[in-house]
Amino acid sequence: MCLIVLAHKVHRDYPLVLAANRDEAYARPTAAAAFWHDYPHIYGGRDLEQGGTWLGIARNGRISAVTNFRDGYTAKNAARSRGELVGNFLRGVQPAREYVSRVSRDGHSYNGFNLIAGDLDELYYVSNRASVMTAITPGIHGLSNHLLDTPWPKIERGKKILSGLLQHNKRELIDGLFALLADRATVADDMLPDTGVGLARERALSPAFIISPTYGTRSSTVLLVDNHGQVIFTERSFGERGKRAQTITGRFALETIPIPASA
Repeated sequence: MCLIVLAHKVHRDYPLVLAANRDEAYARPTAAAAFWHDYPHIYGGRDLEQGGTWLGIARNGRISAVTNFRDGYTAKNAARSRGELVGNFLRGVQPAREYVSRVSRDGHSYNGFNLIAGDLDELYYVSNRASVMTAITPGIHGLSNHLLDTPWPKIERGKKILSGLLQHNKRELIDGLFALLADRATVADDMLPDTGVGLARERALSPAFIISPTYGTRSSTVLLVDNHGQVIFTERSFGERGKRAQTITGRFALETIPIPASA
């Protein structure tokens, strides 16, 4: 996943408002959002190559998402899948602060990542390209392929749009967030970061919604959780070059549930 904007404890009705794009190779096999057959309390899409996920929520309120930290200078081929960081948290029972602290110690096993994990009360952020984990303060935040709230153009634009949408009704909020995620406008060269992938690649990766010959935005997700624990999880999936595939909406209530012993 390469773009997340979220409002944490800002909206009067929704303590969590989150919009995210997952960018991935078109050829990588993926399952659409659903309750997992082996862990039926977890809802989200799934990477069928490694079994992890980029974004998910469990019925007990555990929430997690991951993005890659783009660093073409230090990437390694034998690293573990970053999607397991999300899946392991959603399956587990370890408090978020302890889990994120452990991840910060074991981060060398992965290529660069940014991880968000927690629940409606507390969210934490950690990256293996940062020195310490961080409690995410109430407010509007953005995350792409650098550290939390790095002022890349699509992050700044996304946060500004999200802030304005919080005054709208539910339907307008959801529609507005999907419009934010669908933005295909590229960024001027003088505003591009240098992440070690070359100027042409930086241009291609600068929009919120990415299209290239072999890689691009595979899904756009809007997640709302209200004050009563009611979840709306809407995912739009895409094929090559942004061709719309399907839209799936999951609606369910958070609840206290037994966690499988294998967790």
